[in-house]
Amino acid sequence: MTRPRVRLGDLSVGFVQPLAEALDELGHDPLPLLERYGLDAIRLAEPDARLSIPRYMHLGHAAIALCGEQALGLRMGRLSRLAQAGLAGVTAAQAPTLGEAARTLLRFGPLYAANYRGHSSFLEDAQGAWLRFYSISPYNAYNRFVVDSLLSGWLAQLSGLAGTRLQAERLEIEFEAPEYAAQYQPLCSGTVQFAAGGNQLRLSRATLALANPQHCPSTWQHLLQLCEAQMLQRTRVRSLGERITHLLGPLLNGGREPDLEEVALHLQMPSWTLRRKLAEEGTRFRDLLNDTRRDLAEAYIRDTELAFGEIAYLLGFASAEAFQRAFKRWTGVTPGEFRRSQRRVG
Repeated sequence: MTRPRVRLGDLSVGFVQPLAEALDELGHDPLPLLERYGLDAIRLAEPDARLSIPRYMHLGHAAIALCGEQALGLRMGRLSRLAQAGLAGVTAAQAPTLGEAARTLLRFGPLYAANYRGHSSFLEDAQGAWLRFYSISPYNAYNRFVVDSLLSGWLAQLSGLAGTRLQAERLEIEFEAPEYAAQYQPLCSGTVQFAAGGNQLRLSRATLALANPQHCPSTWQHLLQLCEAQMLQRTRVRSLGERITHLLGPLLNGGREPDLEEVALHLQMPSWTLRRKLAEEGTRFRDLLNDTRRDLAEAYIRDTELAFGEIAYLLGFASAEAFQRAFKRWTGVTPGEFRRSQRRVG
């Protein structure tokens, strides 16, 4: 049986719509750029059509180069609507309150976006809630707009539901303040924090409690059932090895290598049980780790502009040299040779 390859992730083509509208707003025809990336009207109208995350990042970078607007992601966010998040967005639009809408949008995130690096989360407490977008460091010209568009987009989508402009109580951005830092301030009633520990915005308890005037209880419950069914279908994992592969992405990041004991803890089983169950499936933890690293290494080298030192960090290697030695052992070529060969093919 062929082993499934690990992919960096993908997202709904609905995310392309605010990008196109932002370009149009800035006086640029988005159609030639979209068609260059295979995103014609037919493709954009396909049910559940997806775009790979590396391709989306390249599209965003090309759009910024076209219009010269470094803050394009923030503008995209302001133009975002819940329907662009597909079934999850339509379901969130029927929630009884803004808090439930936010919880629903993030809970069913896998229905419109899948990223091997992590997933968004809704973290509620007595005073309010954090809407958190996972780290996609290291940051560069290709990916800052993703954070900008998501955080700005969440506020715009919930504002559309409330019928009034909402602001976050706090806004934290993981990367250093960019040249357009002042343009974040309208999103937040307080001070925007850059170089923070993560990407997240804070909503007050009063904001979460705002009623949704469009709420219909029966429609809301029906849509929730549809989302649950699609989540089961999309996230169904067939083996323990596949479950471990899905766990390894967030655990690898940070220049450290996860071990079997750490993974066993996440799976809530003793390490000896995990080792035995993997043996029954005909594999070992070390094999899964190496296969996952190799797949991700090839994807990062082929599909992104990340330096090899950055890729080494993302894959849990202690140094770029250790990564390059491992890559040559896996593939028979150096990372540089592999990237050059892929550029020739492309």
